[in-house]
Amino acid sequence: MSQSIFDYRPYWAKRFGTAPVLPMSRAEMDDLGWDSCDIILVTGDAYVDHPSFGMALIGRLLEAQGFRVGIIAQPDWQSAEDFQRLGKPNLFFGVTAGNMDSMVNRYTADRRLRHDDAYTPDAEGGKRPDRSTLVYSQRCREAYKDVPLIIGGIEASLRRIAHYDYWSDKVRRSLLVDSKADLLFFGNAERAIVAFAHRLAAGEAVEDIRDLRGTAFIAKTYPQDWVLLDSSELDLPGKLEALPNPYAEQDQSDSTADTQPVQFQSRRARELRANTVVRLPSYEVVRKDPVLYAHTSRVLHLESNPGNARALLQMHGIRDVWLNPPPIPLSTEELDQVYELPYTRQPHPAYQGKKIPAYEMIRFSINIMRGCFGGCSFCSITEHEGRIIQNRSEDSIIREIETIRDNVPGFTGIISDLGGPTANMYHLHCKSPSIESACRRLSCVFPGICENLNTNHYPLIKLYRRARALTGVKRIFIASGLRYDLAVESPEYVKELVTHHVGGYLKIAPEHTEAAPLDKMMKPGISTYYRFKQLFDKYSQEAGKEQYLIPYFIAAHPGTSDKDMLNLALWLKQNGLRADQVQAFLPSPMALATTMYHSGFNPLKKVRRQNEHTVFSAKGLKQRRLHKAFLRYHDANNWPLLRETLQKMGRADLIGNGKKHLIPRFQPAGTGGTPEGQRRAPTQSKAKGKVFKTQHQRPSGSKPKRHKKK
Repeated sequence: MSQSIFDYRPYWAKRFGTAPVLPMSRAEMDDLGWDSCDIILVTGDAYVDHPSFGMALIGRLLEAQGFRVGIIAQPDWQSAEDFQRLGKPNLFFGVTAGNMDSMVNRYTADRRLRHDDAYTPDAEGGKRPDRSTLVYSQRCREAYKDVPLIIGGIEASLRRIAHYDYWSDKVRRSLLVDSKADLLFFGNAERAIVAFAHRLAAGEAVEDIRDLRGTAFIAKTYPQDWVLLDSSELDLPGKLEALPNPYAEQDQSDSTADTQPVQFQSRRARELRANTVVRLPSYEVVRKDPVLYAHTSRVLHLESNPGNARALLQMHGIRDVWLNPPPIPLSTEELDQVYELPYTRQPHPAYQGKKIPAYEMIRFSINIMRGCFGGCSFCSITEHEGRIIQNRSEDSIIREIETIRDNVPGFTGIISDLGGPTANMYHLHCKSPSIESACRRLSCVFPGICENLNTNHYPLIKLYRRARALTGVKRIFIASGLRYDLAVESPEYVKELVTHHVGGYLKIAPEHTEAAPLDKMMKPGISTYYRFKQLFDKYSQEAGKEQYLIPYFIAAHPGTSDKDMLNLALWLKQNGLRADQVQAFLPSPMALATTMYHSGFNPLKKVRRQNEHTVFSAKGLKQRRLHKAFLRYHDANNWPLLRETLQKMGRADLIGNGKKHLIPRFQPAGTGGTPEGQRRAPTQSKAKGKVFKTQHQRPSGSKPKRHKKK
């Protein structure tokens, strides 16, 4: 059992008490009576003292341990001067790009520069550099080269080994190597960073701290009493006939994913698992060999359960990057204390009332849990937060609602979201701790819900009822993503949700209608959507409410053909739906879908050189635009491209002016393409259909806006 993060003896500086806000200037330090900071955190986000902002959460947690913590938010990175504004930290610098990967934050899926930044005052763009963690680390070293430096947050977490980088279109080294940091913290890092701070404060050298779970470091060698196991012994990318199969085969569905627990055959490896390190193919190898890149991705993800994961080792040149096993999840008691630290829940006063869009979005929202066992291949939540759900207690959540009601300016009685990475995984878990600690499935719900998964939604129903009964609370909305494949297992939950917590529209994410892309996404079939819609419509009608579902879809996801997108467009038209603001698949670092995109191989299956499990991905700009155009079949600017494509596909029968046609034959003046003749296409006002907005791959730590009825 891990030591509680709140059981450490407080550092001597605890005597200074709690700061109103963590200081961002020497003047604020002087007001607090500090001559120096023990720890300085550097972040690419504006400093908002709210638990949804990672640096605020880590900062307040370290403050609770007795340390004096300063914040340098969105510094001028052109020189080291701004990194010296709080002086030299006594213990270490902690660097993060912020709540989002800096490249995802700054560029669209088409690699176009964004001109705004939701995590910056007044949404001003350009306040953080590309690859922020790398740049900030360099400046910290220039400012005080002898100060220990650690990196963390989602950018570091998803770039902890050699990874495909979409923006440079190449495999890059581990961010630990390029940043020259002493340690890289991945996943939810509270347990590791608290232990690290206390050990440094006790006089331990940073180069001697090598045993913290959830950290990576540069290793000169591995301990002599450890077993070194080559990853190819676990998942050999070659012929299997002459060798024992390292996996226990079980009956599987037609899905393209391995979903059964994997049992390794080596008795020695099982007995010495705690002292076993798995060597992955080196950076120099995986950057050139797509098969070994896919193999590495598969092994990394199979070694992600804190209950059975082993350490990993990957050579970069003459140096090894050593990854310790993932962190042990926080207990409910620990998570409650983390979220009940003395946050002001407001931006730092230095911003003088400027609007920070990301804050406005989560200002009246509450995080009730962490983690996601959905395992969607395109999503970074599971890779960062893990598959084991960490729950807050009902009492703690209620206390936070009361804090918002009583203390947060502008509260009108509306809680905008009661959720987390998902809306309805609260208190869902494996029925057996022993099975959970041994399981190697990549998803608990794909291709079907695991028989060992508890799907009882009653704790969440009970929380909803208690929360909305609070004095001063008028409405509670659920804005987090809903796993409707889990929701249909509890009709009572769907009724509760639809009757009391939907504001006209409810967002859900079927992502596609066709089996091939859905299998690559690790998402349920469209039939599950129909089951949920039936319950949604039934309970909306019983409640006397006119409410609609807003389905989200992804264009150009690996495994998606032009025909798949055509079938999705036809489904949208048949159901009277029109998508607005659609987005194509964005290959985020380390995701399984990104591996498919880069390598052409499917890491959800065993990776072999002679392998039928290859994956097509739309990569050219024209084809990616085509897949987005199918989602917006109703937009006249897309008709020329769609006409050309339909003719090439032999589906010219879908071009015409009748109800059975997908797009008109003639092009209106003033839209994309040259008008063909004098006839005009039907105006959009004649096409009866619901208009909705979709946006995919929402960043970890942010909440999508609620859609209002039009």
